[in-house]
Amino acid sequence: MYRTHTCGELRISDVNKEVTLAGWVQTVRKFGAITFVDLRDRYGITQLLFGEDLNTLLDSNPLGREFVLQATGVVSERSSKNSHIPTGDIEISIQSFSILNKSAVPPFTIQDDTDGGDDLRMKYRFLDLRRNAVKRNLELRYAVNRSARNYLHENQFMDIETPFLIKSTPEGARDFVVPSRMNPGQFYALPQSPQTFKQLLMVSGYDRYYQIVKCFRDEDLRADRQPEFTQIDCEMAFVEQEDILNMFEGLVKRIFKDVKDIDYTDKVERMTWEDAMWQFGNDKPDIRFGMQIANLKSAFLKGGRISATGELINGAGFGVFDNAETVLAIAVPGCSEYTRKQTDELTEWVKRPQIGMQGLVFIKCNADGTYKSSVDKFYSEEKQKAIAEAAGAKAGDLVLILAGREERTRKAISELRLEMGKRLGLRKEDEFRLLWVMDFPLFEYAEEENRWVARHHPFTSPKPDQIDVMINNNPVIENADKYLEHPYSNIKANAYDMVLNGNEIGGGSIRIYQRALQEKMFAALGMSEEEALHKFGFLLGAFEYGAPPHGGIAFGFDRLCSILGGSESIRDFIAFPKNNSGRDVMLDAPSSIDDKQFDELQIKLDLK
Repeated sequence: MYRTHTCGELRISDVNKEVTLAGWVQTVRKFGAITFVDLRDRYGITQLLFGEDLNTLLDSNPLGREFVLQATGVVSERSSKNSHIPTGDIEISIQSFSILNKSAVPPFTIQDDTDGGDDLRMKYRFLDLRRNAVKRNLELRYAVNRSARNYLHENQFMDIETPFLIKSTPEGARDFVVPSRMNPGQFYALPQSPQTFKQLLMVSGYDRYYQIVKCFRDEDLRADRQPEFTQIDCEMAFVEQEDILNMFEGLVKRIFKDVKDIDYTDKVERMTWEDAMWQFGNDKPDIRFGMQIANLKSAFLKGGRISATGELINGAGFGVFDNAETVLAIAVPGCSEYTRKQTDELTEWVKRPQIGMQGLVFIKCNADGTYKSSVDKFYSEEKQKAIAEAAGAKAGDLVLILAGREERTRKAISELRLEMGKRLGLRKEDEFRLLWVMDFPLFEYAEEENRWVARHHPFTSPKPDQIDVMINNNPVIENADKYLEHPYSNIKANAYDMVLNGNEIGGGSIRIYQRALQEKMFAALGMSEEEALHKFGFLLGAFEYGAPPHGGIAFGFDRLCSILGGSESIRDFIAFPKNNSGRDVMLDAPSSIDDKQFDELQIKLDLK
């Protein structure tokens, strides 16, 4: 062994022990005839003291940052202790040492407050991984992994691997495809999830399956997305929705306890998709704070009333409201004293291309009971009061109002709510609030294709009381302008998403397990019988051999780790991530292949 102890192990109780350490040189500090070296490994840092007799050796063999060093000596009590590290009470008086390997000068400093930018650290990721900040993230990831496995094992789940080379059945994001040398002209796909395999395992009788598994999607990237990512993938047979919710609430609560030492004793709230969309503007609401969205459109329609007085405010001549498809507002607590500069800055914020609004209207609900608005010329103070009351505002609040097309306005007010929550310190990293969002629409209408698409995936079952609606109605949309009147537009999915602090961390559903209903679903999605058999004949065939009722869920493992670690980027919790262009700049991948490989695959490259 190169070492008897690690660099994070020794304490004051070890004084006078002879030990051997091995690790990387963090810093070298020379003070006359003695030299101090901080030696680092995965477990911590220990100070080494080189006395006068060894300094001449150091002069001829100087140590540099990131040199790999082995050193033997005696544990001594430090005269100047360091309370910031666990080994800060001791140091090693070195008797002998050996440089195991030298290092080139690192391209950035290997410490928490590094001077390396993202691109540089990605290129030298093997060095970046030495930093404590990154190490702590990977330790947290491992702790989440271990906690999940322990919980699932204790609840009789079986870890079963499924293939990475599968058939391409593009229904969601684009597949990554892999050419087959042994089957010229044919391709495998990398799985976007093990969805059909875990359903087949239920048919096979393995009634509790899980896998912490890599999945692949060829889609545009952002902070919380990578081309390859990890899921905690789970499935159960002979269960209903309530069984799934209870089981996996338990999983997340166990992870909270094991990883963060948090006893999450609160009941996990539940919310319908429709309520989430109208009260918070999105289907993954952050419920750590209120500031719910108020729909004011009825107040601006002819004959609309917004207060107990029944006062009409329609026809004020303010076209932004009068002609808008929808008018939405939030009441921001305690911000009535915002200055003109601050409200102007918010107006510019909502005009950014990412938000896409033309402007912002505000009403200040002053503490003295008066009201001041950016549209004073159109609405009297009494009418402003009525609008503020409709938005749920109190004295001291600031009402922010957006108007326009419904979908865009709802997204914009949702983003504005989150931004104000952030500015007011209401989105605390150390506060965790779980939520189930349920009763999603089973279908969405694709206007450009004039057909239904699955909101989740095509294996999601309708709510039990709506199965007959799906079976007994033709999915064809005869009049595109009236798709909302079609019975399919009101079918709810037997599906559920788990949301944590405004992030979807898990999603699942009760699955279709009868062939006739699955064929009806494929038909609703515009698949011909031949296409359905070509893509999913294996699954339809399996359903004829005693498929049990089943359902499951998949958690975004990387995202869950990043939230628990207080980061907005999942890249911080992946050992070797890709950049925003999907490239591994350390390996320089993807890269070209040579002509011989093209010949073996019988593929000709035609770049246009």
